[in-house]
Amino acid sequence: MMRNFLLLSLLFYVLIVDAKEWHYPGSGQSLQAVIHLAQPYDSLIVAAGRYKENLVINKPLTLKAEQSKPGEYAILDGNKHGNVIKVSAKDVHITGLRIEYSGFNLTDMNAGIFVDPHADNVVIENNFFYYNAFGIWLDNTKGSVVRNNKIQGDLAIRSQDRGNGIHLYATTKALIEGNEVWHTRDGIYIDTSNYNELKNNFLHDLRYGVHYMYSNHNAVIANLSKNTRSGYALMQSKFLTVLDNRSENDSNYGILMNYITDSKIVNNRVTGIHLGGNTGAGLGGLDAEGKAIFIYNSLFNQIYNNAFIDSGIGIHLTAGSEDNSFSGNQFIANRTQVKYVANRRQEWSVQGKGNFWSDYLGWDRNKDGIGDQPYEPNDGIDKVLWKYPLAKVLLHSPAIETLHWVQKQFPVFTAQGVRDSYPLMHIQHD
Repeated sequence: MMRNFLLLSLLFYVLIVDAKEWHYPGSGQSLQAVIHLAQPYDSLIVAAGRYKENLVINKPLTLKAEQSKPGEYAILDGNKHGNVIKVSAKDVHITGLRIEYSGFNLTDMNAGIFVDPHADNVVIENNFFYYNAFGIWLDNTKGSVVRNNKIQGDLAIRSQDRGNGIHLYATTKALIEGNEVWHTRDGIYIDTSNYNELKNNFLHDLRYGVHYMYSNHNAVIANLSKNTRSGYALMQSKFLTVLDNRSENDSNYGILMNYITDSKIVNNRVTGIHLGGNTGAGLGGLDAEGKAIFIYNSLFNQIYNNAFIDSGIGIHLTAGSEDNSFSGNQFIANRTQVKYVANRRQEWSVQGKGNFWSDYLGWDRNKDGIGDQPYEPNDGIDKVLWKYPLAKVLLHSPAIETLHWVQKQFPVFTAQGVRDSYPLMHIQHD
């Protein structure tokens, strides 16, 4: 009886479909007051309009936009203060809304939606976020789903002064799927978060598309990064599965591996990585060393069946990045296929299967699909040029060409480096 009395007192503000579903027409009573009146697991359907409120959802609840005419939206406007929505309960579902104008204090972690610790199983889907410090922040939650949202930052603000589109901290078993993020700082940032899956996201015009720090046992599957400064920045993590992703026209790095161990990098395709971006005007000078994949102090990884194409450097290894296994990869039309800075030979084939190199000049007399001569992409002259870049002006001089010839004729002079003993004559599709 008490609940019916309260509902009748809000008759001009709330239309009741049944005991579980509330329609909020957007006049008079505040949206927060209706949330307060709702019972756990009720649904609150918000009509089109702009609502300048900072909401707190402290009970299991569905908050969703009413089906509106094209061009009409239910807009939650944080009035540039705090979080637009703060979720402090489990089993909250937020869908179909435009969420705008949080505060912009990065230290306070202002966000379009901020999910408190232990507010598990939250579902955030089909929303549009604009001009928020962070789009979505999951803080020490479990089992959350962030799906099919569009998150746009403010291009007028310097990149380093923006928040991330989707930020996970100490979060486990989250699914981040089908989102589009642009003009934030990083698209998806993962810190100290394990057993999460990032799948089918489109990340463009950012600093990093995906940024991992101190996070283990995560999967990055079938995402697309485009026009970022680095597509996939994987740092200080282990047991990652990076599968079927694409990096297109990113600057500096397609895939960056920094202190990554015991991980699988498989079936990814990286194209057009040049320093400062590929504007279509070629490589942009001698220093255009954009790297399709850069591996720094990373060990015991499996790097199979990837394609590294049309970049300044196909792959650069340094700082002890040894004991990784390479097989079935394609290195096609990179200005420098391999840059390896170390003094230990690396064999890049597994069980008689190497990689495809577009500049391999060997032959296959027995027609088994494997080149008869090993592929060695670098020699001692390359190392001299890496150490003394100004020496590039002598690159095609008679003296340098003579030294190249001597190293080929007398292998005792060959520098330690990468060797593919079983180069593939054709691109293989597993």
